[in-house]
Amino acid sequence: MRHAAYVFDAYGTLFDVHAAVRRHASKIGPDGPLLSEIWRAKQLEYSWVRTLMGSYLDFWQLTEQALDFALAKVPSADKALRAELLEAYWELDCYPEVPAVLKALKAGGARLAILSNGSPAMLESAVKSAALDHILDEVFSVDSIGRFKTDPATYDMVIAAWKLYPDAVSFQSSNRWDVAGATKFGFRTVWINRAEQPNEYVDQQPSLILPSLDGLLTAD
Repeated sequence: MRHAAYVFDAYGTLFDVHAAVRRHASKIGPDGPLLSEIWRAKQLEYSWVRTLMGSYLDFWQLTEQALDFALAKVPSADKALRAELLEAYWELDCYPEVPAVLKALKAGGARLAILSNGSPAMLESAVKSAALDHILDEVFSVDSIGRFKTDPATYDMVIAAWKLYPDAVSFQSSNRWDVAGATKFGFRTVWINRAEQPNEYVDQQPSLILPSLDGLLTAD
């Protein structure tokens, strides 16, 4: 492997953030995708705003608050589903290629980690549910520093723990803003553009753009 460590964002990169709503699609109705998009957008917005104003709440609290907003914004969705949707978020589906790619990287001698905004309990549940706990070397949660990505201190968690130079780390995320932050920090970055979004943050370009993690092994 060309890089000593491969670090992955969790939500949207390894785990499908829309799986919780999809699991209850028949109960929610045709506005399910809209509900899910608003839920995710607000979850991220709250993380950025709270980091900027120095008022940290853990990611689970933001996830709850974001769902409350989404349910209020989409009146066709039954608010009685709140508890079921939140419960489903603890065991999101991982994308189908994830286990095989991570196992191959591990077999090649790389260290593997998650670096996520998720709270420790959220990440532990997701990782165990996807049976990734025996593949990953470490799971870094920003909860330990009370700031969310893209604060440089979040990326520095990996460097400080593993005593590596930034360019020894390959960082993979489906979130273009996260890729921009990691690029600025000095990581080699791979944008996993699952949703086929247009490029942005053009002054902080990723080293590689892939539609899924499948191309990660051959790209190296």
